[in-house]
This record gives sequence, C-alpha cells and structure tokens, in this order.
Amino acid sequence: MYVLGIEAATPVAAVAVVAEDKVLAERMVNNRKTHSVNLLPMIKAVLEEAGIELSELSGIAVSAGPGSFTGLRIGMSTAKTLAHVTNLDIVGVSTLDALALRFSAEDKLVCPILDAKKNEVYAGIYRSGICIKGPVALDIKSLVRILSAYQEDVVMLGDGVLTYREQLSQELGPKVSFVPVSSLLPGGSEIACLGLSRIKAGEYTTSFELRPQYVRLSEAEVKWMEKYRCGVECS
Repeated sequence: MYVLGIEAATPVAAVAVVAEDKVLAERMVNNRKTHSVNLLPMIKAVLEEAGIELSELSGIAVSAGPGSFTGLRIGMSTAKTLAHVTNLDIVGVSTLDALALRFSAEDKLVCPILDAKKNEVYAGIYRSGICIKGPVALDIKSLVRILSAYQEDVVMLGDGVLTYREQLSQELGPKVSFVPVSSLLPGGSEIACLGLSRIKAGEYTTSFELRPQYVRLSEAEVKWMEKYRCGVECS
C-alpha cells in the first residue's frame, strides 16, 4: 500500500511517498517560489525516486489546514485533481496533527503553532499524540494563559515559533522548550503516514467532498460579510 502525502499549508512545500513500513521518498523546499510552481515537479520526482507509478498509489493525503489560505487552496486543488483523474481515495489531514506526530512520544504537552497573521496563531495542544484542545485561532497572550493552566511542561514547534519565540520564552519561562529548526515545519511524510492510517481505516472521501479546515474566515469572506451586513443594516 502506497500513499502520496502533500503539504502546502505552511511556508514549505513538501511531498512524500510512504508504504506501510517505511518512507520511500520525500522532498521539501522552503524557497520564495509559490507552491503552485514547486508541487507538481516534486510529486513527479518522489514517485520516480520511490520507483512507483501514480497508478500504483492506494490514495492521496493532503494537509487540510489550518494554514495559509493560498497554500491550502493550491495543495488541495493539486491533490483533488490527481485523485479525480486517477480515481484514488483522498483524505485531508490536519496540519497541526502532522506537526505534533513526530513528537507524540514526548512526556510533555506538544503545542504546534502556525502564524495566522493579524497577531494570531493557529494552535492545538496534544498529549501523547492526542489533540486535547484545538484547533483554534487566537492571540499569543490567550495561548499563554491556556498553557499556563496545565501542570505539564510544553514543547512548541511550527512557523509561529519564528515570530513569537521570545515572547513565549519570557511569559512561560522554563515551562516551555522549542524543537530544533530542522523539525520546526511539517513534512510530507507525516501527512502521508497519517493519511495511510486513515485510508486503511476507511476514513477517506472523494475529491468532490474534501474541504479545507480554515478555522477562521478569510479576509475576503470577512469583507463580504461586512459589506452584506452593512447592506442589510443600512437599508
């Protein structure tokens, strides 16, 4: 059983092909090119490196958010198009779940945070690989209050750390630690491995039914709602 994983909800573009017992091939880039430029050549490359054809895949897993609205749309449209033309099962995987996966054996809480802009982060809190709070969009002070209420120490990762590390260190003190830069961002293999487990469990969907997990409204939706509300209230 082979599954292709696609990560495009964060600043990195990452893809991987996994089997049930190993990662066959994986690529990641964190450059200034858009995900729409990077993804298809990377997918082609990992399939070649894994030594399999697209038709041999059992399914496709894609990061479903939360994350960058543009990145999510690019990743989802790429995955859904491939799944549709090849009639493959597809599954959306939480970006926060994928981030937390590699640290699920930690004896601390794991809190992945993604920069949501507007002075907010997307966050989740995990214990032993299980999400106990989230996903949520909130400001750092609110997140600090939540984490301070737990007795356990917490390890943090995600691109939100790059923006808020100093503030988190000051406010949480020795309670908080951070993963190395090499593990800060999600990879395609985590998406693929979580997707493989869900596909085996029958938790897949179709390319038409799959939806992103935005957590909060996009700027365009907010402006549309404000305009619509004003139109109703001002009439």
